[in-house]
Amino acid sequence: MTVTIRLLQPDQIHVLDCVAPDVFDYQLNRAWSAAFMADPRHHIAVACDDQRVVGMASAVTYFHPDKPIQLWINEVGVSPRYQRQGIGRQLLQTLLNLGRELGCQEAWVGTEADNTPACRLYESVAGTAEDFVMYSFNLAKEQDRASSQNQI
Repeated sequence: MTVTIRLLQPDQIHVLDCVAPDVFDYQLNRAWSAAFMADPRHHIAVACDDQRVVGMASAVTYFHPDKPIQLWINEVGVSPRYQRQGIGRQLLQTLLNLGRELGCQEAWVGTEADNTPACRLYESVAGTAEDFVMYSFNLAKEQDRASSQNQI
């Protein structure tokens, strides 16, 4: 088994046609994948065993008016059969190297404190854990609720 790591280019969306189980959280949507790949600020590194994607890491180049360019690493996923072989670390390192090439001053990623495999991965590339609280907003649910209130 030889796994290769590479950054996908916009014209390589077809690589995502063959993905091992549990690499992504959900089933891929072709339109969403195309939109992601077409945006030059979105990046995805994949690990392939032959023609099959067995791991991925995605990131966004993040700009803000009062901060230098940053790399937000959205997630890292590796099919269970391929875990604990250094693939996640190689994917993460590929994105960090890309961030350096793009002039990013910082890269960041969030995970749950009890996600031990993720914490070990991020610490293995000299990541520093910080305490913070994250809030998520289900905009679809809020939109549905607002629509029903408007009907009253």
